Amino acid sequence: MPKDTTAASSGCSRDRTCNIPITEQLPPELLKILISVVKSQDPRDLQDHEEQCIGSSCHPRVGDLMIGRAAQLSASSTCGLKGPQNYCIIGYLEGQEKCFTCDSRLPYHRNNPNSHHIENIISTSDHTGRRKWWQSENGVHQVSIQLDLEAMFQFSHLVLTFKSFRPAAMLVEQSKDFGQSWKVIRYFAEDCAVHFPSVPDEPAWNIDNVVCDSRYSSPEPSTGGEVVLKALDPVFEIENPNAPEIQNLITLTNIRVNFTRLFTLGDTLLARRRRNPHVKYYYSLYNMVVQGRCFCNGHASRCVPEDRGRGDVHGRCVCQHNTAGKNCERCQEFYNDSPWKPGGQYTSNTCKRCNCHGHSDSCHFDADRYAATSGVSGGVCDDCRHNKTGPQCELCRPFLYQNPQRAMDDPHACIPCDCDPAGSLGDGLCDASSGQCFCKEHVEGQRCDRCKQGFFNLRQDSPTGCQECECHSLGSVGSCDQWTGSCECMPLASGPHCDRCVVSFWGLGNSVFSCSPCECDIGGAHNHTCFPEDGQCHCLPNIVGQHCSDPAHGYFLPSLNYFLYEAEHATPMTGGNSIPPRASSSVSPLWTGLGFVRVVDGAGLVFTVENLPASMEYQLVIHYEPEFTENTNSMPLFPSLDTRLRCFGRQVHSCFVFQMGLIPRIDSVQDFCSQRVLDSYHRFDCIGLAARPGSQDALPKVCEQLIKSLSARIHHGAIACRCNVIGSLRPACSKLGGFCECKPNVIGRCCDTCAPLTFGFGPEGCTRCECDPRGSVSEMCDQVRGQCACRSQIKGRRCDQCQSGLWGFPLCRLCDCNGLSEVCEELTGECVNCREHAAGPSCNRCEVGYYGNPVSGQSCQPCMCPDSLSSGRFFATSCQQDLKSSSVMCFCWEGHTGAHCDQCSPGFYGNLTLPGAHCQPCPCNNNIDPDDRDACDSLTGKCLHCLHNTRGPQCQHCILGYYGNALQSDCKECSCDRRGTEVGHCHQGRPCFCDPTTGQCPCRTRVAGVLCDECEDGSWDLSGALECQACRCDPANSISNICDKVTGQCPCHPGFGGRQCDKCGDSYFGNPDLQCLSCDCNLEGSEHPPCNPETGECLCRAGVAGISCDECAPGYESEFPSCKKCHPCTSLWIQNVTNAQKAAQRMKTFISHHGNNQHPPGSHYWQQMLAMYPKLDALANLTCLSLSKVENMEKLYLQIRIRNSNKVTMDSIDTRQEIKLKLSMCRNRGNLAALEQKVKELSEIKLNQKVRKHSPHQYLSFILFFIFRFYSVLKMEAMEQLLGLKPDICHFVHLKLSRFQFVCLLLSLPYCE
Repeated sequence: MPKDTTAASSGCSRDRTCNIPITEQLPPELLKILISVVKSQDPRDLQDHEEQCIGSSCHPRVGDLMIGRAAQLSASSTCGLKGPQNYCIIGYLEGQEKCFTCDSRLPYHRNNPNSHHIENIISTSDHTGRRKWWQSENGVHQVSIQLDLEAMFQFSHLVLTFKSFRPAAMLVEQSKDFGQSWKVIRYFAEDCAVHFPSVPDEPAWNIDNVVCDSRYSSPEPSTGGEVVLKALDPVFEIENPNAPEIQNLITLTNIRVNFTRLFTLGDTLLARRRRNPHVKYYYSLYNMVVQGRCFCNGHASRCVPEDRGRGDVHGRCVCQHNTAGKNCERCQEFYNDSPWKPGGQYTSNTCKRCNCHGHSDSCHFDADRYAATSGVSGGVCDDCRHNKTGPQCELCRPFLYQNPQRAMDDPHACIPCDCDPAGSLGDGLCDASSGQCFCKEHVEGQRCDRCKQGFFNLRQDSPTGCQECECHSLGSVGSCDQWTGSCECMPLASGPHCDRCVVSFWGLGNSVFSCSPCECDIGGAHNHTCFPEDGQCHCLPNIVGQHCSDPAHGYFLPSLNYFLYEAEHATPMTGGNSIPPRASSSVSPLWTGLGFVRVVDGAGLVFTVENLPASMEYQLVIHYEPEFTENTNSMPLFPSLDTRLRCFGRQVHSCFVFQMGLIPRIDSVQDFCSQRVLDSYHRFDCIGLAARPGSQDALPKVCEQLIKSLSARIHHGAIACRCNVIGSLRPACSKLGGFCECKPNVIGRCCDTCAPLTFGFGPEGCTRCECDPRGSVSEMCDQVRGQCACRSQIKGRRCDQCQSGLWGFPLCRLCDCNGLSEVCEELTGECVNCREHAAGPSCNRCEVGYYGNPVSGQSCQPCMCPDSLSSGRFFATSCQQDLKSSSVMCFCWEGHTGAHCDQCSPGFYGNLTLPGAHCQPCPCNNNIDPDDRDACDSLTGKCLHCLHNTRGPQCQHCILGYYGNALQSDCKECSCDRRGTEVGHCHQGRPCFCDPTTGQCPCRTRVAGVLCDECEDGSWDLSGALECQACRCDPANSISNICDKVTGQCPCHPGFGGRQCDKCGDSYFGNPDLQCLSCDCNLEGSEHPPCNPETGECLCRAGVAGISCDECAPGYESEFPSCKKCHPCTSLWIQNVTNAQKAAQRMKTFISHHGNNQHPPGSHYWQQMLAMYPKLDALANLTCLSLSKVENMEKLYLQIRIRNSNKVTMDSIDTRQEIKLKLSMCRNRGNLAALEQKVKELSEIKLNQKVRKHSPHQYLSFILFFIFRFYSVLKMEAMEQLLGLKPDICHFVHLKLSRFQFVCLLLSLPYCE
């Protein structure tokens, strides 16, 4: 770190005065807290300080807490306390004296400058500068400096200015309880991970994070370095400066600086002279500044000394805003009406005075009261006088109340209560503010002397005071009389307490309305009255509902057409011409029963009626349809409601009568309904709608309700449904009419009858007859059995089959079976059950196993193949007789052969002499030649000649050296790799043996794979002489121990290489056991591998140079990476000029280093050195010589004259004499005999020889001579300057000039112009 970096960052000058701008250290929110303007301390200024606290927070000024507290400052180690101690400093060219003495037995004084007490670090105004400091004992690492304050202070920042190196590690602690406990607030270390490994070293992410800072622990500067600690990091924005976590960071009573590790350097310079190297390692401080101020919580602008203490910053606050305490941490006495708070950024938070109305002189703060009043008042007065009580003495004591005629602060404002004993509680206790007495439950009034509304009869012995009125609230008007308790009833209410309804009304108190009408059904209820509690009417049997308007579950109310009488059940009139009942195919809406009756002109029907519930007037309804003579398809008509039949006429001669119905007349029922209801009944044609057969669901609401009421009156309640459990879907029926929900094809109100053209009444309903019209005489069938009425020669339930011996329905014909059968198939006429072993559609051939001709009368005879079909030794499908030879030929089964099928075919076997035996395929799994008679044994079936590389008695296995599924003729040769297969399983000239099923070869150790053709994971080199070798990958540098099974290359982590990852990889170097580092070589300009694996030096290809091989080498063109070779002369130029470049650069650096410290900038030597700079720069910046410069130098060579060699020689001699004179000045610093000997050896002959040996074509060498001459002159000038500056330099120059062969350069000077 540069020397001026820390000084700039801290803002501290070298005169031990810190001027750190607060705006750069702390957020703007804390500026008002930590900074105050320093003013003079005259009375007017003190008044100004107090005025600053009016209406806002205020704070004392900031100063150095160290000043005036030398007695409270201590150090755990100080040099020279017990006697003089030596110590040394570390420096190279700094001063002559290196070691000194520390004697701190007496305080520092100008006459005792070697005392280094801890109080020396306190800033003073005595202009001692840096002549005094504190210093610790030599070699002690653990040293602490502690400042103990007398009160709580606010801490701003800490600045330490070191005379020695800054510590390698240190930490700062603070205490808030006068040293009882400590907390670290910051760590400092050059290497945080080494000295404080558990402390994070990254930037803080929160304002209260404790981190390790490495900015103030570097070795530079070696003296004057600073350590700066800011209490609050300005990076973070602070919203509330008074927050507890912020105050916790900036308040303290003690601060301690702990140095934990000295900063040490190498001992190469001083270790040769000192036996104890610790004398140069110690802590040394010029100055320590602890900036802060008195902590007053924003309620004071100045502080006074604590116990007559001295100092720049005092510790006891002069409190404002009605606060008190050393730190203004509480409110003053009688100022507790608001909670104490620290002064805010924009508010003063002044403590408020309690309001006790003059009846108390002390109070305290109550947080619950403050919250209950929403922050208005929290003060509670203590010990109220004048019969007063309450938080503010605003209430009178019990049995007294505030006289409204007197003020609140009047000592005589409380007067006694005046309460009626009959109606009050608490023995006359009243409200302390208004005088209102506390009344009994049913009493009211200021004095509790009257009953409340709804109560009467005030009595002292009553616990509630008054008796409650018993008037019903919905049946009475207003309250009862306060003395008698009598009630006044509303209309429709009656009774002494108006608590019941009049007759035919109900619901007082049980409904929204006071009393509601009963509205009982005129037919379903006994009368018009109902229960007064719930309005339930008195219902007839099996009638339910509040109004008795609905039948109960499982019951119904008959409709008006309930009394129906089917025509098929009627008795024909004698002498008439009626036709018996029959079913109709027409779908008529009037058809309700099983059928109808056709009544011709002059005939009639007699209906028997026996089920009428009461004698009354009924209306007769007949349901019929006319039959038209000219139209066989009858047209359905709407039924007539007239009692006379009008279906006969000129074109009509008969009628279809379905049923007769009796409908009760509503007007014949006495006291049933009003005339208005009757008019509605007739207006909606309720009787006409009800007369229609079927369900009554579509009736208008008016008709439906009237019919239900009329039905309930006629039948005296509801009738049970009686749904048939077999024919209905559920036991319930429709509420009106009683129609049950029937299953399919089931009819009747009770679902107890099959519909016409159906039969089989049962759990699934009824089944349709479906009589075949081609074979039946009617669509009707028997309703129990379902048998249709069939025509002749027809049979079957549906009349859809021919009788036995016939076929071809409906035109039934006789069967043709050649007299060998009487039965045939009904659809095809094919004969069945032929006799005498005949077969065929007409019994026209013999069955299998027989031969003959039934058509010609030749009977069927058994085939002998070799025996008959029934013998168990019949092996043919059929046989045939040759008509010419009369011999019989057998057609053998598969696998049999011979004239009588008594032998097995090739590929089959069997012992045909045994009963039940036959020829069957040899069990060789298709692995033999089916045409080879000897492929298997003909009796046992054993396989003899297996094919397809199979073996075994059934050719069920693969032969040795083959594998696969022999049962599917799939045996393949084993393809084992002989290198990895066990030796005993492989024979010369034959395939290796493998598993006959899977083909798995028997592998050697560390060999894997089905064919044993690869090494196991973790090994390699299958082709080796022995087994596969282990990979042995480096466990630390490889990804896994599984290497390439051919090359053995392990998978290496990045940066590592070698087969086992035990070396650094390409483009990496170092020790693979420790770390491999990237070479960072340019791959286009480097060889392969690109760098040295041990040093990391890049190996550049020809024509490339540079540390990373990323630039063209001297003598090559600059376009990288092509780097084409330059002119041949360039290499000679570069080879010789490089040394000149390096020497010039070194000389330039050397002169600059020593020149800065020896002479002022205006000296003569200094000006000469500055003049040498551009010349040295020209040499240091030499590059590839351009062609134009080479040509110019060639011309210069042609102008050189070598003829004057004597003059050249003399010039050389003069030069030697001059050099000898100059060097003689350095004899006291070294032996120059060797240098002088080389100069003396110069001779004219050697010089002439050296000149003549250069040919004209070697002009480039003279260019170099020119450069060396220029360079030598510069060296001489540098020597002349340095020899007169400092004696130590002479020895240094001698070494440097010898290294660069200075004398040899002088030899070249005479030959260049």
